[in-house]
Amino acid sequence: MESRHVSRVIRAPFSEVYDFVADPMNLPRWAAGLARTEVTRRGDALVADSPMGEVVVRFVSRNDFGVVDHDVTLPSGETVNNPLRVLAHPDGAEVLFTVRQLGMTDEEFARDCRLVAKDLDRLAALLEA
Repeated sequence: MESRHVSRVIRAPFSEVYDFVADPMNLPRWAAGLARTEVTRRGDALVADSPMGEVVVRFVSRNDFGVVDHDVTLPSGETVNNPLRVLAHPDGAEVLFTVRQLGMTDEEFARDCRLVAKDLDRLAALLEA
């Protein structure tokens, strides 16, 4: 299994970037691969309509370290851990997402990495506006 780190520097203060990324209600605005429509709460779970179907998302608790890791339970019942970090950067903040191959072909993995890069570009456009 291969992992690839996809990142994007965002010219906005670290705290603003972290606050936006750590709020799951913002997912439909920037994370097209995870949430196509509004995220809803069902008890302590977050439910999103994704390109894969309905998924359940659980985020790590808010913290001072910029960690926004989250588990996504797919319609199949499989749970995938997604490491996501917001790092302080001299130009603002850097958002770093680790993409893991997990049973994908090389072509699917490359496509997934491109889609994550597009999501991060969309995030930057929102926060730099």
